[in-house]
Amino acid sequence: MPVYLDCAASSPMDPHVLEVCLRYMRDEFGNASSRSHGFGNEARKAVERARDQVAAVTAAHRGDVFFTSGATESNNLAILGLAEEGRRTSRMHLVSSSIEHRAVLEPMEALAKRGFRVTMVPPGKGGFVDAEAVAAAVNDDTLLVSVMHVNNETGVIQPVEEIAERLAAKSVFFHVDAAQGFAREPKALKNERIDLISISGHKICGPKGVGALISRRRGRERAPLAPLTFGGGQERGLRPGTLPVALIAGLGEAAVRWTANRWADGLAFRQRLLDGLEPLKPLVNGDLDRLLPFILNVSIPGFESDTIMQAWEDIVAVSSGAACSSASYTCSYVLPANRSASAIRFSWCHMTEMPDTAAMVEALRRA
Repeated sequence: MPVYLDCAASSPMDPHVLEVCLRYMRDEFGNASSRSHGFGNEARKAVERARDQVAAVTAAHRGDVFFTSGATESNNLAILGLAEEGRRTSRMHLVSSSIEHRAVLEPMEALAKRGFRVTMVPPGKGGFVDAEAVAAAVNDDTLLVSVMHVNNETGVIQPVEEIAERLAAKSVFFHVDAAQGFAREPKALKNERIDLISISGHKICGPKGVGALISRRRGRERAPLAPLTFGGGQERGLRPGTLPVALIAGLGEAAVRWTANRWADGLAFRQRLLDGLEPLKPLVNGDLDRLLPFILNVSIPGFESDTIMQAWEDIVAVSSGAACSSASYTCSYVLPANRSASAIRFSWCHMTEMPDTAAMVEALRRA
């Protein structure tokens, strides 16, 4: 089997996380909303334990965590859920960056069709937006600023802490899509000025189909989100539906295990990978000093992405960009045009083995 290097799309499940999930599928299978027997009580305890575990990563409180199906749903809930407040207060302006995931860009586009104005701040040469430029785009009728934590294609860490500081005196809501950075780079997400944080389980060696929206109180009030779905009182009415206890318990366990300091190991892996590929003269996309040490995007001069992936198909499993975009064969809107055609994204976790880089180099030479 080829070495799996596409963890930014979906990571393998940690064996300890799998055991937790199996326990609540096989043994403790009760409904967390059932309060009349022990099975329901055990399920509810598992959910609240996971709520504590997820909250701890961002220094939030248990009551700030609302479980969802993943970061895409959380993004939609954070953005579309504020539309009613925007109309009520006549704050119909949104600010974001042009390199956001489609799960942020498309809800923004949906609100633009409903009369909202959207300002998109472009990144600089290093692949990150300027915090001052984001703050400068905010005006009196701005409802929401949404900037991702870590770019999903390049791994470049965005200046969300600096943005939070510049928004400190403003009433605007601040949302961060932390699908790629949650638990892996938690310091920035502990900033109390970040009102809303979207996370996903399967990016941190947890199960697919579960995530959360963290909604902090500012003073006494949370962001006044309106639910997008109806039909139950779960998650305090914000996100109704029977809670997937096994997945939620797995998310909590994954959050705890990823919070362990793996930064140095990630950096070492990246350096070994770059050293091994040096004969191909790879060009790193994004400021190397701002990269999350679990994602590396490079362009290899003289080759197209499809050719590279075909040559490597028996050696490594990689991608040419975001999984959602590659499914529709669209060009990257994150990378410059002169880099995107030959771009390859590597992404790994603590369970990833180092690939045979000599074989990768030789395969491209033969190609």
